[in-house]
Amino acid sequence: MSEQLSTPTPMSIHLKQPGGRDALEEQRACWERKRRRAGRELVETEQRYNEQLELVTTYFVEILKAKGTLRQDIRVAIFSSIKSIHAVNQSLLSHLEDGKFGPGFEEFCPHLHHYTAYADNMENAVKVLQVQVSKNKAFARFKRLQESRSEFRGLTLEELLPLPLQRIHQYKHFLRDMTENTTPDRPEFQQLARAVKAVSGVSQHIQDRAHSHHNQLHMLRVQKTLKGRKTKVLAPGRWYIREGWLSVVAPKGEEVKPKMFFLFSDVLLMTKPCHPLHPTNSDKFECQSLYPLGECIVDKVFGHTRSQGGLISLTFEREKLLLMSSDQEDINDWYRSLSSATRQLKSRSAVVHKKDPLTRRPLRPTEEASCSGNGETAAASAPGAPSGRKRNLGEGEEREHAAHPDSQLSLPKSQAVSSKRIRLAESPQEPQPTASSCTIL
Repeated sequence: MSEQLSTPTPMSIHLKQPGGRDALEEQRACWERKRRRAGRELVETEQRYNEQLELVTTYFVEILKAKGTLRQDIRVAIFSSIKSIHAVNQSLLSHLEDGKFGPGFEEFCPHLHHYTAYADNMENAVKVLQVQVSKNKAFARFKRLQESRSEFRGLTLEELLPLPLQRIHQYKHFLRDMTENTTPDRPEFQQLARAVKAVSGVSQHIQDRAHSHHNQLHMLRVQKTLKGRKTKVLAPGRWYIREGWLSVVAPKGEEVKPKMFFLFSDVLLMTKPCHPLHPTNSDKFECQSLYPLGECIVDKVFGHTRSQGGLISLTFEREKLLLMSSDQEDINDWYRSLSSATRQLKSRSAVVHKKDPLTRRPLRPTEEASCSGNGETAAASAPGAPSGRKRNLGEGEEREHAAHPDSQLSLPKSQAVSSKRIRLAESPQEPQPTASSCTIL
């Protein structure tokens, strides 16, 4: 009986709740298995990545430098900082093979600027490589010979050059998996967390560069499809969104005409196809209207189609458009794209034009700023009295002249005459002759 009424001990609680501590240990073991699996994949892929980097540096960079097939500036333009990347990753690989993931990336992250420089030069590297392959026969022959080696396993130089950019994205996923499966009490947790943040920043920079490059290609393609050079599609800060055929409903019941529309982040371009028998522009479009989206109102019109499709109403400052499509999904996509573009443009415009009321200047100076003593306010408001600002300026100059009579000699002649005219204009009706006034007379 006394044993049943005794205070429960931790051991008895554990016995009454079987599996409580075992579940925690099992979860920790699961985390450790995931962490080891991610670490093993990281080491294996890092070994392969270092081998590929060595192919580029050994069979291309070093040999091209020794043979002099390419000038130094051309080699730098194509390969950029790949040698520095290879050296940094060799050191990282030695840490990873020893199981020192946290210290390895702690030492690796300060050298991520090599990857950033490599990403910024990637677009130029591709262009220079294409030019050299097409125009430099010796380099083209050397490139084919090196790529035919068994070590390359069928990979070309064009496929090997983007590998550092792809590896950064892989690092981000590996580090996230390892951080999520590492307990915070382990010494490597903080090192891995800092590495995730640093690598994610570089990965985002690479993605932004790639997005900007694809947008530039779209803009150039659209510019080439337009007839003539009057319409300039390329503009700073402009982004390509979509394009497609839509029918324009005439306001007076005229025939519905299909038009090709190009939607950008700030404008909507309406075009029509050129004549198919035109000798040079048969595959191009002629610009008809360019609508700014800053003041555009987008509405979806219902009840004007019998079975499928729909209408979109675009209201601009001086014109209104009714756009129709027989494809319901297509018209819905256009509505979402137009609504999103106008909403983002208006939100950015509102932020740019927002004014801080604390920075606004007062409409007129306060009494403390315009008056320096009693009775000056009345004098300033009297007819014919000079303004407070000019009076203060004149009084200040008179006091300075009284303290330093010869100070005007150092001023330019125009400024000296101007200051004297101000004092004459602000003097009483019957001024007393002074040395300065006699000099003017």
